Amino acid sequence: MTDVLRHGRASLAFGFFAQGVAFALLVTRIPAIQDRYGVSDALLPVFLAAVPILAGVGSVVSERLVRRVRPSRLLRWSQPVVLLALLGVGAGDRVAVLAVALAVFGLAVGALDASMNMLGVSLQRAYGRSIMLGFHAAYSLGGILGASLAWAGAHWDLALWVSYLQVVVLLLPAALVGSRWYVDGERGGVAGDASTGRSGGGAGAGVGFKVLLPLCLVMTFAYIGDSTVSNWSAKYLQDVLGSSEQLATVPYNVYMVTTLVGRAVGDFGVRRFGAVAVVRGGAVVAAGGFAVVASAPGAWVGMLGFTLLGLGLCVLVPQTFAAAGRLAAERDGRPGASDAAVARLNVFNYVGFLIGSPLVGALGDAWSYRGAMLVPMVLVLVTVVYARSFEAQPDRYGGGHERPRTADVGRGSNGL
Repeated sequence: MTDVLRHGRASLAFGFFAQGVAFALLVTRIPAIQDRYGVSDALLPVFLAAVPILAGVGSVVSERLVRRVRPSRLLRWSQPVVLLALLGVGAGDRVAVLAVALAVFGLAVGALDASMNMLGVSLQRAYGRSIMLGFHAAYSLGGILGASLAWAGAHWDLALWVSYLQVVVLLLPAALVGSRWYVDGERGGVAGDASTGRSGGGAGAGVGFKVLLPLCLVMTFAYIGDSTVSNWSAKYLQDVLGSSEQLATVPYNVYMVTTLVGRAVGDFGVRRFGAVAVVRGGAVVAAGGFAVVASAPGAWVGMLGFTLLGLGLCVLVPQTFAAAGRLAAERDGRPGASDAAVARLNVFNYVGFLIGSPLVGALGDAWSYRGAMLVPMVLVLVTVVYARSFEAQPDRYGGGHERPRTADVGRGSNGL
């Protein structure tokens, strides 16, 4: 194992962590943002929907950018933009400023999410064993910390810009320093112009959408499940299961913690049993969680269901990114094919996020919230049908689930 790979893995994990902190600080302080800018309840959904839509645009643009610019460079500069845009959200005083800051945040998040996962996929292939879940565990840890900082800011009645400034001052220089050790994996050994960061072969158009369709569906369904928990767990526990307002805040925290735990140990499961078994198991556990939530007689049983959801859903997204990168590399060996596939797949992250919350809300109002929980349950179970898409080819990973040895990717993105 080379020092370049170790440093690249650690620095990328920090990038995931920093993004988890930033995103949690934004979404958990939405009521405070609404109050600061005087955004009406009718206008708020427009602002909230604009962020994932623009993030999807940013991901599409990233697919084109990485044909000429290495993903490490895209990540190096998109992360500071995300952090500065977050600060802009907290420091502005007019709705127009909020709109611009959220637009920049959304576009940069799309590029950031895409480039982070591009590097994660390529590093996993260089390592020759599953490490992708570990990166997403770092994101979950950052999300827990960000939500805790948001709670502290609200508890101590700190101004938004004060809460955000402290985080940006700490994370921004650390992210810039850490970016020196980003590794582009398979591109690291490709001859190119080091001054421009261009790959000698350029990124190909990659695999077609039809090939990626099963993985796109899995990604969409996973985020429908995730957004159901994040947007409806508190309301469901309080209004349907009759919990107290205080207890209703617990399920999402439990979900986040179990997501972290599941991702922290998930790579070992992939190494031992293979990606197909882990994805199938995760889908079944998540579906079971929705079934428990839908049939729960009381709040504590409902929280058990949300716990199962965290353990089940947590493995799906990282493994879907890994499968897309591997599939692209197997079908199109050109440099950048994996990156293009990851960028395309990343768009469906935001599609699921946009669909999930309105879908459950509409079904809950028209039918019942218990019945509405059965819809994401069925969608997540569809993942079992597509689980074979996560299977690695034997010639890529030897006779078992992992490659027998690690590939040397050569120089890191900073020329080390």
